[in-house]
Amino acid sequence: MPEKITVKIKMLPGGEGLPLPMYHSAHAAGMDLVAAVSDSVVLEPGRWSLIPTGMAIELPDGYEAQVRPRSGLALKHGISLLNTPGTIDADYRGEVGVILVNFGHEPFTVNRGDRIAQMVVARVARALLVVDELSDTGRGDGGFGHTG
Repeated sequence: MPEKITVKIKMLPGGEGLPLPMYHSAHAAGMDLVAAVSDSVVLEPGRWSLIPTGMAIELPDGYEAQVRPRSGLALKHGISLLNTPGTIDADYRGEVGVILVNFGHEPFTVNRGDRIAQMVVARVARALLVVDELSDTGRGDGGFGHTG
């Protein structure tokens, strides 16, 4: 059973009447976020726009929320997020926004209440950086495409 934590949510002006983020299946990792646009937004191919969600959240310390693309929008329309995953830090209290981009070939219309992204809540580890020599490995510094 997945760990359950409390995440506070505040609906903002513009978010009236929209559903709260929700999981759509028993084992879903992400909650769907919806567009809180007052008027439809048309994304032309190659263009992007910041789409409001009409909500702000308060995450417990030690957690983040990742905003990720919806696979159906990507497959069917070429719609994704520019900064994927987008990160919402535990100390951020502003409106959650989604930077949608149209990589498709046709204009795409975002309407109020459309499911536009998914949000995954995850634990965060803080790194303690130590200036030192690195250990040797079989891979070494082999990077992009080094395995063929």
